[in-house]
Amino acid sequence: MSIDPKRTILELKELRELTADSNGAQRLAWSDTWLKARAWFESKLAALPVEHHLDAAGNRWVTLRGESPKALLIGSHLDSVPNGGWLDGCLGELAGLEILRRFADEFHGCPPVTIRLVDWADEEGARFGRSLLGSSAFAGTDTIEADRGRTDRDGIRLDAALRRCGVDIDRFPEARKEQKDAAAYLELHIEQGPVLESLGLPLGVVLGTKGVERHAVTFHGQEAHSGSTPMGARRDALAAAAKLALEIRNIAGKHPDSVCTMGSLKTFPGIVTAVVGRCEATLDQRDLDAAILARMYREAREASERFAAEEGCRVEWSRIWNIEPVPFHPDLIELCAQAATEISSAAKRLPSGPLHDAAEVARAGIPTVMMFVQSLGGISHNKIEDTKEEHLELAVAALNRLASKTVEWILRN
Repeated sequence: MSIDPKRTILELKELRELTADSNGAQRLAWSDTWLKARAWFESKLAALPVEHHLDAAGNRWVTLRGESPKALLIGSHLDSVPNGGWLDGCLGELAGLEILRRFADEFHGCPPVTIRLVDWADEEGARFGRSLLGSSAFAGTDTIEADRGRTDRDGIRLDAALRRCGVDIDRFPEARKEQKDAAAYLELHIEQGPVLESLGLPLGVVLGTKGVERHAVTFHGQEAHSGSTPMGARRDALAAAAKLALEIRNIAGKHPDSVCTMGSLKTFPGIVTAVVGRCEATLDQRDLDAAILARMYREAREASERFAAEEGCRVEWSRIWNIEPVPFHPDLIELCAQAATEISSAAKRLPSGPLHDAAEVARAGIPTVMMFVQSLGGISHNKIEDTKEEHLELAVAALNRLASKTVEWILRN
């Protein structure tokens, strides 16, 4: 049996019909809709000669035993953001299912190496603000004490939501045993950006995930009456923050793949009749090169101090979160490029700005690579998220070819 990419598209539409409404996908992790999606996915396994179970972090593992215990892992996630798109995460999972079917049929239930398909739990972090929850437990980078008390908008704690789904957060470290015999990891995902479409290319080869520096930046000035305080006498915290918001464009613009984003801004006292005395901002900086990321952070901090002085203010920085750049395995990058170009004649090599479970797998020391497929308009996390169906078919075919090449690579190494 050869693979059937059209079946993958039909299953994606079936999942959309089951778990989306007029506003988009609603497969929020640890919710009833997410559990419904997982039960639907489990029903697709009934005819396959596989074992499947949930690990201690709620990740679902589907295993097709091979002649060798060395395992090729293929994975993604079924959870979505609220009002999400029909492809984010689930494309990679259902493409992996189609490839699992092909291996099971071609090798009569016993391929040369073991094939494992994983559905990572809570990749998005949309409900509790902790992305890559399941894959971090697998990798051993979980932060249990910092995460257990996180609450959603209704005040429900993360550990309580997990218990409702049969998962005990204190047992997360047990998920690391799934690393045993893992020889390589592959993941297919929509690009979620505009680069491939701008180049007219359906497929991309992901070099790695960008490192992230995320900080809270607070400017302290002086509240004063907006009617009676001369412009030259003001210590306007918002003015200093506004200068930084523009300067980060110049900082990122020095490097081709860098991005800097000031994503939120709060002013105090926040009334039209008062000069802003305190301005709280958040800054997100990303690049695949650790040295460039460190330089951007340093330049932004120096700029903030300069602008604070110009406006008669002071500035404080505190780190919200960071992760180092995670490059993918050079051998698998080459195999991915070969597979993509054999299917579509050309593929762009590019870093991933968004984080993915693949980054956590790579951090565990498992050779990893990702493949991207073009996103129309570069839009994701939105109900209008879309990719041409012919490109989805190419992506499934290319992932399948990459899987075969990777099995050969595993057997050689």
